[in-house]
Amino acid sequence: MDSRRPPLAPACPTLPEYVWHWAETTPDRRAFTFVEHPAQHSRGVHRTLTWRRLDVRVRALAARLAERAGPGDRVALLCPQGTEYVTAFLAALAAGLVAVPLYPPDLPGHADRLAGVLADARPSVVVTTSRVQDEVRDFLGCDGPRIVLADQVPDGAARDWRPVAPDAGATAYLQYTSGSTRAPAGVEISHGNVVANAGQALTAYGADARALTCVGWLPLYHDMGLVLSVAAPVTRGLLSVLMDPAAFLHEPVRWLRLLAAHPDVVSAAPNFAYDYCVATVTDEQKEGLRLDRVTALINGSEPVRPGTADRFHAAFAGQGLAPETHCPSYGLAEATVFVCAARPGEPLTRFALDRDALAAGKALPARPDDPRAVLLAGCGTPAGQRVRVADPVTRTLLPEGEVGEVWVQGPNVGRGYWNRGPGDVFGAEFADAGAGPGGWLRTGDLGTVLEGQLVVTGRLKDLIIVDGRNHYPQDVEATAQDADPAVRRDRLAAFAVPGGAGEGVVVVAEHARTARLAELDVPAVVRAMRGAVSARHGLRLADVVMVPPGTVPRTSSGKVSRALTRARYLEGAYGGRARAATAGAAG
Repeated sequence: MDSRRPPLAPACPTLPEYVWHWAETTPDRRAFTFVEHPAQHSRGVHRTLTWRRLDVRVRALAARLAERAGPGDRVALLCPQGTEYVTAFLAALAAGLVAVPLYPPDLPGHADRLAGVLADARPSVVVTTSRVQDEVRDFLGCDGPRIVLADQVPDGAARDWRPVAPDAGATAYLQYTSGSTRAPAGVEISHGNVVANAGQALTAYGADARALTCVGWLPLYHDMGLVLSVAAPVTRGLLSVLMDPAAFLHEPVRWLRLLAAHPDVVSAAPNFAYDYCVATVTDEQKEGLRLDRVTALINGSEPVRPGTADRFHAAFAGQGLAPETHCPSYGLAEATVFVCAARPGEPLTRFALDRDALAAGKALPARPDDPRAVLLAGCGTPAGQRVRVADPVTRTLLPEGEVGEVWVQGPNVGRGYWNRGPGDVFGAEFADAGAGPGGWLRTGDLGTVLEGQLVVTGRLKDLIIVDGRNHYPQDVEATAQDADPAVRRDRLAAFAVPGGAGEGVVVVAEHARTARLAELDVPAVVRAMRGAVSARHGLRLADVVMVPPGTVPRTSSGKVSRALTRARYLEGAYGGRARAATAGAAG
């Protein structure tokens, strides 16, 4: 049985060295459990690796990879979610290679991104499994890199292999950005970066005081999924329980059941997942569900909306879920992932801010019931790193209450972009002589500090500027989706387009799955969106396009890609859809 006391963790410089340590000191403790759901209403089939068994599989696969590639070569991971993915990632690091966490080519809507990343990373080897090998071979073609099947490498492959501990400063893997605002870029994450960030995150979420259980369905090719479900448990010898993202989407109560089945759980999900659970988990499914042992539920959306946490905790308060478990957090791939977090056990910090002042770069309080107020949650404080807010143009340090670009400095900040160098993103310096040494990461995110907490307000590149006034697209989207229940939540994009009289604002929105487009009063829905946006933001929408579910493109991490939606709109891709207005039409 697993002791609930946190095992004593040494200070290892790399993740593989932690695996070897736990395999030697706690060989029979559970390391990773993957819960498979083979049927629609399956309660799940559990497949578990102990630390001893994980060590054997990592060594065997590392030996095979070392035969196929040399130090520093890239190894692309095209495995399905599961223990083979974990093994392949750790094996690539153990062999002194550079892992590239990706996904099989059957992930809907992301084949072009996968092809682009592979062309950029130029891997020598691709690791996949026998279950998807045919799709992978077809996708790569006859001239593609060599393929290793993780589940077909025998344990004996490691018999004569002797591991060589990689340098902590060497690149461990390339974490490709989600591509929400631009083409994906591979962030070089060193062994030291990921070990540092895993420790920072676990300190923030309380792992120093208790043996947390990491439960997750986020994809392992995503930065938060990789760090929270693999790197963090490896550094502390904790149990990590995984499930497939598709299993969550098909039946979200499966995630809640895993949360209920383990003590001291920490898990993460974006905004839409919490709202999705509220909308789809039935009263019958809630019966017998106990969530009183959940320690932390991380919400890393940008920005984090207090209403999401309120709806989720109201829906599951009867199951013993404490409201203090919701932890708004902030992070990005360039910082490995984790930057700031609200601490578990503390009430959600809420800020009602004046919308006009916020657009002008000032975070001034407003009444929470004011219809023009912007409601945001505080994302807490950093752990083991420094966070500052800077004027993005002058690079001067801004005081508390002023909105600017979030800058980060710490041992978790990546080395730069693969094939592109640090550019203007890494190694930035403040113009103020008294701001301290350089080496800051420019995140491209906008935010401010209020009451000592970071409050993220949006993305610099997403900012909509009309008639000299700033508008945050996520605010426009929130207003539009609340205007009519026929608009699908978190599946719409607002962006600026060029027009004859300056920039115009367009909203492309999916209709709810419960509504049939042919039976929908599209003009009425559009009028509702136009009226709400005009009243709340003083914006006259140039165009509103209603499209079927699944039409608005998303990034590999599940976020709506405003950049790609805008590009498709300008290309006329939505011209054949249920267009309710034309660009420049009267509101």
